[in-house]
Amino acid sequence: MDDLLQEFIAETRETLEALSGEIVAWEAAPTDRARLDAIFRFVHTVKGSCGFLDLPRLARLSHAAEDVLAAVRDGTRVPDTHLVNAVLAIVDRIGEIVEAIDAGAGLDDSSEDLLIAALSGEVAPVAAAGQPSGQRTASRSVRLNVDLLDRMMSGMSEMVLARNELARRLRDETLDPRLEAALDRLSLTVADMRDTVTRTRMQKIEALFSALPRMVRDTAADLGKAVALRIDGADVELDREMIELMRDPLAHIVRNAIDHGIEAPARRRAAGKSETGQLVIAARQSGNQILVEITDDGAGIDLNRIVAKAVACGIRSEAEITAMTEAQRLELIFEAGLSSRDVASAVSGRGVGMDVVRANIEHIGGRISINNQPGRGLGLVIHVPLTLSIISTIVLGAGGQRFAVARQAIEEIVAIRGDQVRIDMVGDAAVATVRGRRLPLLPLADFLGIEGGQLASLAIVATRDGEYALGIDSVLDAEEVVVKPAAPVVMATGLYAGQTLPDSGLPMLLLDSAGLATVAGLRFHRAVAVETENADAAAQGVSALLFDDLDGARRAIPLGAIDRVDTVPTSAIRRTAGRMRLALGDTLIPLHHIAPLDGLGEVAVLRLTDGHAETAYAIAEAIEIVQLQAEIAPARGVAGPVLGVTVIAGEQVEVIDPLALFADIDVGTGAAPLCLLQGDGSPWMDTFLRPALEAQGYRCTSRLAPGERPVVALVMEDGEAPAAASDTPVLRLRREREAVGACADSIYRYDRPALIAALADHSARAGAR
Repeated sequence: MDDLLQEFIAETRETLEALSGEIVAWEAAPTDRARLDAIFRFVHTVKGSCGFLDLPRLARLSHAAEDVLAAVRDGTRVPDTHLVNAVLAIVDRIGEIVEAIDAGAGLDDSSEDLLIAALSGEVAPVAAAGQPSGQRTASRSVRLNVDLLDRMMSGMSEMVLARNELARRLRDETLDPRLEAALDRLSLTVADMRDTVTRTRMQKIEALFSALPRMVRDTAADLGKAVALRIDGADVELDREMIELMRDPLAHIVRNAIDHGIEAPARRRAAGKSETGQLVIAARQSGNQILVEITDDGAGIDLNRIVAKAVACGIRSEAEITAMTEAQRLELIFEAGLSSRDVASAVSGRGVGMDVVRANIEHIGGRISINNQPGRGLGLVIHVPLTLSIISTIVLGAGGQRFAVARQAIEEIVAIRGDQVRIDMVGDAAVATVRGRRLPLLPLADFLGIEGGQLASLAIVATRDGEYALGIDSVLDAEEVVVKPAAPVVMATGLYAGQTLPDSGLPMLLLDSAGLATVAGLRFHRAVAVETENADAAAQGVSALLFDDLDGARRAIPLGAIDRVDTVPTSAIRRTAGRMRLALGDTLIPLHHIAPLDGLGEVAVLRLTDGHAETAYAIAEAIEIVQLQAEIAPARGVAGPVLGVTVIAGEQVEVIDPLALFADIDVGTGAAPLCLLQGDGSPWMDTFLRPALEAQGYRCTSRLAPGERPVVALVMEDGEAPAAASDTPVLRLRREREAVGACADSIYRYDRPALIAALADHSARAGAR
């Protein structure tokens, strides 16, 4: 309220300075309707503002003057000298009260009744009471033309560039300490001025929200609905230009929430909700961006209806819809020409708007995310940068060239090394796996056709469609840069958001993270974990890998079960110990295949994991990633791992059941429990004991590697416990069938059931530690 009052005082002062001359000129020419209208608008504006700001004295004076001026406009009063003097006295009194409010001083109101009476001609006009005690308080604010603010920001941007160039040139020279100190002072001053000039363009987002209560009230009334609006975060500040550019998109989203989202009172009662819908608009700052969230408690988005409309309008084909994820189907609301309304209304239903909303938000460097909860409501979050001119960026290297990416678009940067970051090929698409998270990979140098790129790091980039990994050579710097449009032919590629001149003095392009993904044709899929407790996991509408199997049939398997796709020589696959196994280094992995491998030099294998164990499935070729239908016809009388059949792009495709592949995995695969064998010098443990334990899924060693910790140490009854594992439980083996004396707690070395039970007990205890 204080800000609104100061705004009222500033505007009233400006108008008063120009108005006194207008009143005198109007007295000389009473028929000048333009001047009369200007004076009338002033007192009418003052009256309206006083009612909102709770200023009853000003409201009373302005109301009386408005009535007289309205009579003059209607021709029922003649503007003679007496009336003009009375109006001038009222205007002067308004000015005195405004100054008193600004100074926080008191002002006697005894003469105001006479001033009002003089307007009616009953008494002579009285002189104004004079200025309140004390001088007029010097204003601490000034109103500036918007164009002047824009010129200030442009000049500040040029100053930042000049400072960057100066710093770059001086870095190449041996600096005098005094010159270096002066440069530091200049840098601090430029940074402070940049922040100050930026602040001159900032406004409270309340200016964006101020018109919403009336809009919500009128829209709800037109639709016969009851809607309660709550606004949070009105004190958040945003660039003035951003506020203006967001005004129309926000208004459209709010109207859509009331029209499409919040149900009529009768439907809300039937759904067990309050008859009054709740609409919450909240703003908050997150880093160098502002988040505006619009949330309602309505019905949410009916995906089936949206999909049906998209097909009916020819926006998407049924095959394309089938291949889409739920998130991609939600994005259909932003397609041009799509509306869920069958009949157009005054509010919506003409199939225009949401595509323009997203385009306008993206034009200012923002994005929109959706949180749909069918039956419970919808949330839209608008992400926009604080300001348009100077943004924070990360400078990336690719093939010897430098590119900038907005810092807010990058989630993290990771080096390609170790087991936590891996790159695989799924069909003809590159996929990066970062700590178990699978992301589409876009190698920047290769994509842009730049030679000499060395893929060393991944920048995880977030867009409205999803996240992807941008393959880069190096991370060079973090800079705040001034962004300007690039040449039209460059901007037309859709890959760049502008250009800048950083400290290096060399022009640099700012990458458009969403544009890169669009032009590259990246397909975003959410990884789905294998549900080992639910035999119908493959039928839940999840992403899947479509592949050609060894028998020529086309099959699919849930994508979440696949850890990676490898090509291995068939010589590494053999039937041993009763089943097919794949040998990779020192690791044996159970392998499934549906047709013989005879005559093949190498074969592609899907390496599958449930997070604990691993198995493999041999295939002919990976095709692409698809979306499984929610309904799968179950298999009947078919042996093997086939769960059922579905339709993909008009073709019948069998679905592999990951549950069946993992059902018969040996206990010994994966990270098996480790047993330490402490022999007595004889080969008995290596010859007799080790094979028996390894057949049961244990790993055996007679010497521990650094960091290894066994679950149990096995020693002969007369042997010594291993010093290298002094905190490890010891299991003693005796040579005699019957225990005697001190060996009562030992196990006969040929009592296999007792030995296996004891090992299982120790393994369980080790897992609990």
